[in-house]
Amino acid sequence: MPELIAKTALAGKKPLVVGTTTLAEVDAGVITSIARFPGQGDALEKALHPLGFGFPTPNSFAEAAGALLAWSGREQALLIGTDCPDLANAAAVTDQSGGWVTLSLTGPMAADALMRYVPLDLRLAHFPVGTAVRAPLYHMAMLLLRVAEDGFRLMTFRSMARTAWHEIEVALKTLAARAA
Repeated sequence: MPELIAKTALAGKKPLVVGTTTLAEVDAGVITSIARFPGQGDALEKALHPLGFGFPTPNSFAEAAGALLAWSGREQALLIGTDCPDLANAAAVTDQSGGWVTLSLTGPMAADALMRYVPLDLRLAHFPVGTAVRAPLYHMAMLLLRVAEDGFRLMTFRSMARTAWHEIEVALKTLAARAA
């Protein structure tokens, strides 16, 4: 009987370094979609409390003990990096671990590279650390998180992993060529 081996979407792809900006795949671990049921806000907050955070407000995320809870839409969030607690009747819960690719983009060209494809002002003054948005990356659906002053985490569908990588690589190389 064959053995199935779980691999990330870009398994084996080495980080891309352009100047001092780095694009890399991140193994996010377990990813769980949480959709809050109407009127169950207090029950959901109580269930999430042991993880160290509550349900995120729109366009935000919280981190605690290596886990992340990111707003992903109206009354929805993604729990990343830890098993989901029993949310009983407070929310609909779906394991989405195999459906996403997570990329890390860090360095001085990160925001400028993303702004070539994302129709938002991603400069720090307008998109501070702790912000999470659903936005298109060129033609791909994406969840974008600002995790540091010069760092982003991008989550898109696994089937778009190589396309997302390619688009960001082109943007980084174009910016580097312009600077030279």
